[in-house]
Formats: sequence, C-alpha cells, structure tokens
Amino acid sequence: MNKKLTAKEIAFCSLFASLTAVFSYIRIPLPFSPVPITLQTLAVMLAGSLLPPKTALLSLIVYILMRIAGIPFFSLGTAGIGVLLGPAGGYIMSWPLAAYIIATLLKRGNATFAKLLFSNVLGGIVIVYIIGTSHLAFVTGMDIISAITAGVLPFIPGDIAKAMLASFIAFSLRKNNIFQRVLNSL
Repeated sequence: MNKKLTAKEIAFCSLFASLTAVFSYIRIPLPFSPVPITLQTLAVMLAGSLLPPKTALLSLIVYILMRIAGIPFFSLGTAGIGVLLGPAGGYIMSWPLAAYIIATLLKRGNATFAKLLFSNVLGGIVIVYIIGTSHLAFVTGMDIISAITAGVLPFIPGDIAKAMLASFIAFSLRKNNIFQRVLNSL
C-alpha cells in the first residue's frame, strides 16, 4: 500500500532537514582528519529521537537531496554530488539509516533516558561510524586502522556528548508531552 505523506510529516521533514542544514555551519576542522566536527549528527539523533521512523528517514533524505541539488548547506557552503563522494560522504549518507534505526528502536515502549541514549549511541554513532569509516577508507585509500584513527577516534567524546544532549532534549520533550502536543496541533 502506498500511503501519501501528510502535511504534518512534510512539515517535520522540512524542519529537521533545515535543522541539519543549520547545524552544518557549526564546524571545527581537524588538521589530522579530512572529516570536520559538526553538529549535524545531533540533528540526526534528534530526528530519530522525536519523529516516527519514516519521517525521520525522509527528513535526512530531503537534506541529502538538497545538497545534491546544489543548495550549499554542507560545511564550508559546499554542495553537489561531489560532497557525497568525498571523504565525509559516507557519514552523510549514513544519516537517513541512522535516524530510522533510532526512531525504530524508540517506537515500542516507554522512551526512558537510558533507552534514548542507547538508541542514539547505536544509530547515531555506531551505524554512522561503520558506514562513514568504510567510505572514508575506500575514498582515501587508507587502511581501516588509519581510517578509524582519522574518522572515529577524534569524534568519540563529542559524539557521546551529542548523544547525551539529544537524549536529554528528547526525554524532556517526551516527558512533558511538549513535542507530542506540537505534533497533534498540526
């Protein structure tokens, strides 16, 4: 069955695609890695933590399609398909799957802080690292140890902090039904 998107789903896809775009401008280049630190994975984790699986997935697909179309929201204002083919492309391409996994893990049962944190670490860090590091090694010709050294190790503390922040924000919004009230009002 082919279900059409509702206005609410379209609005939230746009909101989280835009949030991801805004977070791309918060960028810290690393002299020893071709991959910069950005807040984009925080947006991915928030999308997965707050949206239903399909909407979370689509919000990051919309973001990627905007980049391919040439809208310069990637770090340093770069855009186009070349960004996805570069060293950081695997990380970016992993985001729709990451958000979907996070949202799917949270779909059943009560979203406790621990469940949110586990989901964000698994989807927003582990999945992103596996896909991103594999792509980084392939594109740059690095061996896997070098790719992990350049594309994982420097990011672990910041990504754990982002997972904790996303979990805290999502838990607070869910606990007080704030986000659900916004969802229902549209």
